[in-house]
Amino acid sequence: MAIFLYRLGRLAFRRRRLVLLAWIAVLVAAVIGVSSVSGSTTDEFTLPGTQSQQAIDLLEKEFPQASADGATARVVIEAPDGQKLTSAAHKQEVESLVADLRKAPQVANVSDPFTGGLVSSSGSIAYAQVTYAVPQADITPAASDALHQVADKGEKASLKISLGGNAVLEEEQSNAAELIGLLVAAFVLVITFGSLVAAGLPLVSAIVGVGIALCAIIVASSFVDMASNAQTLALMLGLAVAIDYALFIVSRYRTELREGHAPEEAAGRALGTAGSAVVFAGLTVVIALAGLSVIGIAMLTTMGLAAAFAIAVAVLVALTLLPATLGFTGTRVAADRLTTRRVRAEQHGRRVTMGVRWGRFVTRHPWKMLLASVVGLGVLAIPALSLRLTLPDDSMAAPGSTQRVAYETLSKGFGPGFSGPLTIVVDARDSDDAKTAAADTSAMLDGLDEVATVRPPVFNEAGDVALITAVPGSPPTSQETVDLVADIRDRSNAVEKDGGTQVMVTGTTALNIDVSVKLGEAMVPYLAIVVGLALVLLLLVFRSVLIPIKAAAGFLLSVVATLGVLVAVFQWGWLKDIFGVDETAPVVSLLPILLIGVVFGLAMDYEVFLVSGMREAYVHGASPTEAIVTGFRHGARVVTAAAIIMISVFAGFLLDDIALVKSIGMGLATAVLFDAFVIRMTLVPAVMTLLGARAWALPHWLDRLLPNVDVEGEKLRQVLAERDRQSRIPAQNDQEPAAPAPLG
Repeated sequence: MAIFLYRLGRLAFRRRRLVLLAWIAVLVAAVIGVSSVSGSTTDEFTLPGTQSQQAIDLLEKEFPQASADGATARVVIEAPDGQKLTSAAHKQEVESLVADLRKAPQVANVSDPFTGGLVSSSGSIAYAQVTYAVPQADITPAASDALHQVADKGEKASLKISLGGNAVLEEEQSNAAELIGLLVAAFVLVITFGSLVAAGLPLVSAIVGVGIALCAIIVASSFVDMASNAQTLALMLGLAVAIDYALFIVSRYRTELREGHAPEEAAGRALGTAGSAVVFAGLTVVIALAGLSVIGIAMLTTMGLAAAFAIAVAVLVALTLLPATLGFTGTRVAADRLTTRRVRAEQHGRRVTMGVRWGRFVTRHPWKMLLASVVGLGVLAIPALSLRLTLPDDSMAAPGSTQRVAYETLSKGFGPGFSGPLTIVVDARDSDDAKTAAADTSAMLDGLDEVATVRPPVFNEAGDVALITAVPGSPPTSQETVDLVADIRDRSNAVEKDGGTQVMVTGTTALNIDVSVKLGEAMVPYLAIVVGLALVLLLLVFRSVLIPIKAAAGFLLSVVATLGVLVAVFQWGWLKDIFGVDETAPVVSLLPILLIGVVFGLAMDYEVFLVSGMREAYVHGASPTEAIVTGFRHGARVVTAAAIIMISVFAGFLLDDIALVKSIGMGLATAVLFDAFVIRMTLVPAVMTLLGARAWALPHWLDRLLPNVDVEGEKLRQVLAERDRQSRIPAQNDQEPAAPAPLG
């Protein structure tokens, strides 16, 4: 692969105008594609095999008028201070709003607050439940506009109107997070390279790659149901990874130029060495993210595939567009006029670099550094034992948003559990007495302390399937509500004793609980798959048994420590004001799985870029300890810059008001911080120092079986060295050095 990438780098360098025009054409086509489609996103879940999904499927069949899979909206109405909605004037205004809602596009049913018992005991708060005939992803702009027009009409009548439910789309978020991440990345790149030209190339290539990826994802959302956060995750990862990959290649290109190679040759060598590591690192991230599809949740699948696509585009840009742009800049990339005197002294060997000093410090105190790393991360991991999972609902919407206001108003008027009612389906199609089964179920629900209210059963036309609504006394995301759902399902056995009745709990709250349970159960198997993949890939790369085990153990430690931090901040509320967390809640159930997939790929990035330099030095005769220090000399500065850039890009999303985006940003930033600086820069050299030569040991029988993937480009170096040696042999006739023969 290294030889192929060497040729690709030289080809892209020579044909730079053609390569640049090709990428510009792709970007223009992507933008045109976005302008010609109307993509939509969804937060809908389907969870085959669970009780909640089974009940939804039954409701679609037996209660078609209820549109069980249709989008819903809650129009929450609050009277002015000191007044009641039950007064004649306000009641007429509310009924007029309900009439307008029934005439809105795609609406299947609207519940009247006064006839449906949807007015609070104080008479000051009410709501109308709007059910659409189509799923959330199919809500048209006309239907959405009609909903907001009703809200505006109510506001003009002096009523306080707020909108909740999945039919209400989130407001467009600002791009502050991305801009802050780019600014910090630019600053770090300038400090690292000391050159505006060298710092600009990774940024330009990242923007092009992310732009193409996001446009393609938006186009795809017109044909498939795309998770609403898929674009955010793709942007977050694509931006950080694209900058990092370009950073590694540009850094190697500058090194090759300083060693006296011509620009085209330097581009080929940079791509053949650093490019090989980029391909491997990108492949691991893509596999880990695409592997999310095996969990069987469509929302998670689209998020994983969208992010994996963004990573793949970033790799392609780094391998083609970047060497082409290097062709336009030539040797100007190597200029370091903005570099400090200290850094120039380090580059010319007159001063020991910080990376070398740190490497020597760790190798002198391996036991102390190992214990400090393990104990420190272990303490941070303790809160992870209390991890609870949930799905985002209106309680986690941005503060001040109409969804958040609607949730808080309903909680004030009807109680904390009113926004998350439970739907109990009594399937008595095989029973002789459906009414008795429904009555027994209602009595069972009335006897539960955690149930605030139970509405009378509603039967289908055949009279053999009943629908009962129970309102919990606690918020939808609380542990009390989770326990209540489990209690109802356990007690349903008494109703099902005649063998002809089945009682199922569904609704948004129950479905969210089932999703969280399934994701929690899938976390360990998925983690095992990812760790197994890490062991195999690193075994191929480093041809060592102990290094993959050490890398996987470090990865696990950084993941559990990150989960501990998330629990402490988002679930327990520690330092929540500092991080802008408005309200404590269980960790979003998607996050641990996403964290495992993403952090695995990033961990392998740093492992490859740092340890490959150590292996190269060891293979060339350095002692185990000298090899560690050499690896830090070549890779510490670049890995540090890459980690700081990633942390900055991810941390910028803490400014987002949406809880899921904020938690993903913090989780990824924390994970990179732990993995890059504690695991790869501290624990790894400490363990390798203690292992000595055993770290690189590989049984002979396994050495013969494993293919040589040559990520470090060792085979390429041998071929180039032989070519250079041949080129120095004097020609037979004129005794002048022969020109270097083309490779391959």
